[in-house]
Amino acid sequence: MKSVLLIGLGRFGRHVARKLNEMNHQVLAVDKNEKRVEDALPYLTSAQIGDSTEEAFVRSLGVRNFDVCIVAIGDAFQSSLETTSLLKDLGARKVVARAARDVHAKFLLRNGADHVVYPEKQLAAWTAIRYTSDHIFDYIELTPDYSIYETETPKAWVGKTIHQLDIRRKYNVTLLAVKKDDQINPEIHSDYCFKADETLLVLGKNKNVQKCFHI
Repeated sequence: MKSVLLIGLGRFGRHVARKLNEMNHQVLAVDKNEKRVEDALPYLTSAQIGDSTEEAFVRSLGVRNFDVCIVAIGDAFQSSLETTSLLKDLGARKVVARAARDVHAKFLLRNGADHVVYPEKQLAAWTAIRYTSDHIFDYIELTPDYSIYETETPKAWVGKTIHQLDIRRKYNVTLLAVKKDDQINPEIHSDYCFKADETLLVLGKNKNVQKCFHI
């Protein structure tokens, strides 16, 4: 369990709050909009209504006591930037800030953010890849070049073993696990025989995975 200071309870902030609650983390959330705070209360350990750009208010939160501070402000970049800088000045251990554009990310990193997330950009990439392919069911980008894909088993692989297909050498991708009925099996060996009713979790360069699975 970790302690999290979440600043900003718009749509993105509320989604973050829900997930943190599911993971049983302790969350103090802040927003200057009282209605947003009230709507998010079921997912929070505690909450404060206030302006995160005001030093006296932020200081009163005791930012040094949190494992991570998340700046989820999305509708006012100046406020996000000021809040990020203020958190770092007051000794926050780790600051994660939301960015909508590359230029925002650069300023946030220069002003104290340890990490930057791009919710819209990351979802856009996922949507483009997921829904333009008949073979991909999920996708996680690790770097601009490498990703993990959940893909259907190629028909030509069914009934053959990993050893027979020589997947790693021939296709330059790594098979991480097989999945069936929402159950993941990572214990796969060279004699594992592929079945038609399962999907595969594979890691590799995007171009290699796309070539291998005809994405």
